[in-house]
Amino acid sequence: MRKERKIINTNIRLNLCDEQDRKAWEYLQTMDRQKYKSYTKAVVAALNDYFAREYQNEEDPYLETREKEDAFLERVEKAIRDGVKESVPMAMAKNLFEMLAPFVKESAGEKALPDLIKEKASEQHTEAMTDWEQEADLDAALDFADSF
Repeated sequence: MRKERKIINTNIRLNLCDEQDRKAWEYLQTMDRQKYKSYTKAVVAALNDYFAREYQNEEDPYLETREKEDAFLERVEKAIRDGVKESVPMAMAKNLFEMLAPFVKESAGEKALPDLIKEKASEQHTEAMTDWEQEADLDAALDFADSF
């Protein structure tokens, strides 16, 4: 059984001196031939996408802004997740060290204890500075997000 076809033939004229027309022609020349078998398929996909988006924006003028905000928030959430992933092992190591400190004190003797305490205080100071810097970065990001 033969598939019914209703074909309309139309011409597209592109003026290569016009920037928009020239870009369209370049896209048609460099399109993926595996994905788009003909100019017709590419033009149909482009027109449908363009006008669907255009009509959607007419119905909801804030759609594009929300999409940008959602993308920004996704990047912020990813940065926070990555930061938590990096800081959790250090926090766990710190807690483990604090739990093991009494046993280390017994086995290391009293002379090694002051050195151990100094080293731990130095690490905490460095970690506190890093936390402060991260908190400042997060505050700046949130202030930026609040400005919208």
